[in-house]
Amino acid sequence: MPTTKPRYTVTDAGDLSDQLDQAQRHWPKVTDRKELLLKLAEAGRDAIEEEATDRARAVDETAGALSGVYEPGELERLREDWPE
Repeated sequence: MPTTKPRYTVTDAGDLSDQLDQAQRHWPKVTDRKELLLKLAEAGRDAIEEEATDRARAVDETAGALSGVYEPGELERLREDWPE
């Protein structure tokens, strides 16, 4: 079917083969290698989303934790000591 979307060709060899073998052990009911590849991509996407959520949560939890610790203009005073 004609498409404007890119197509990818990958070979089940080397690192990819090892990753698919590991995926096969993780999802033993999935026997089709292409389906395993898609599940790996989905798992990767989910891991990236979880990491981004964890980072955002950490920022929210620590936001303002150092408020009032530094005097106004302290950064400029510190920079005066830096070489040009």
